[in-house]
Amino acid sequence: MANRVFQNVVYQMKDAIDRVVGVVDETGAVISCSELNLIGEVREGFMAERLTAGDRFVRDGYTYQQFSSAKHNDYAVFVEGADETAGQFAAVLSISLQSIKQYHDEKFDKANFIKNVVLDNILPGDIYAKARELHFATDVSRVVFIVRVTSGGDISAYDVVSSLFPDKQKDFVFNISETDTVLVKEIKPDNNTRDMEKLAASIVDTLQGDHYIKAVVGIGTPIGNIKDLASSFKEAQIAMEVGKVFDTERQVISYDHLGIARLIYQLPTTLCEAFLREVFKQESIDSLDAETLFTIQRFFENNLNVSETSRGLFVHRNTLVYRLEKIRKLTGLDLRNFDDAIVFKVALRVKKYLSANPAKY
Repeated sequence: MANRVFQNVVYQMKDAIDRVVGVVDETGAVISCSELNLIGEVREGFMAERLTAGDRFVRDGYTYQQFSSAKHNDYAVFVEGADETAGQFAAVLSISLQSIKQYHDEKFDKANFIKNVVLDNILPGDIYAKARELHFATDVSRVVFIVRVTSGGDISAYDVVSSLFPDKQKDFVFNISETDTVLVKEIKPDNNTRDMEKLAASIVDTLQGDHYIKAVVGIGTPIGNIKDLASSFKEAQIAMEVGKVFDTERQVISYDHLGIARLIYQLPTTLCEAFLREVFKQESIDSLDAETLFTIQRFFENNLNVSETSRGLFVHRNTLVYRLEKIRKLTGLDLRNFDDAIVFKVALRVKKYLSANPAKY
């Protein structure tokens, strides 16, 4: 990566400086040069000379100016000529390249740092020390998005999301699998869940509308301290998994809006199975036919109103009452009673959850 950064600068210098200019690494290998045919050439004797000479020295008709990366000299600029002008060119170019390399390394290190924090690969005590070293703000509001590609597209979602959020000092994008891309977005303190969902919807629309990539986005809760990024990431993962079970049509799923599904997800499987056995004492929930389940769904959607539901289903009121009585005999729950209706609705969701067997985070 450094070679590419150096080459961009050096090649642009070709017209400004009427001399051969380039960069060698600590072994003397030319890694960038205004004359492309010299790239890869190894400068004999350079390694020995650099250890004994100062930061600037002349060898074989070239002026070399060493510059550092981190705490030791890893590179040297070379300029054709042994005169003072060559030395001045080398000095200016080395300062420029060192600044560019430092900026590049810092940016790259920040991205790696954020990835390690999000994936919980760094000890809590080391987070603040590393943040100080990178001059990274720890108390800024941020939120984690997971963009999961479900189908289509020749271009990578990572490239698209990166282009949508070009400020690499505030927003960080990285892949965690072939299908999942993570976005850590800096937000304003007064941004709410609705704002996050609008942003996620714009990502989905861009992927699908411009690049024919179908995707879903899970959103964690906004956090105010860097140490909580891992929690926001796990919440985004949970949102994705719960959404696969209970909101299969939605492309944006926020952890804050999971409702009772979030509670069910966090319950142990054994407890869920015991709950179903308790509700359906005599027979399995699987004994309910599709017509009965559809009736129950419409009954819930009409806020337990018998008259409204029967009209919506185009059935006689007594037919609906008969079906509700069938449920009561099976479970002992009268769905016309609010408390019983809640228990039954939770039971249906628990059954759906167990059948889907989502991943746990």
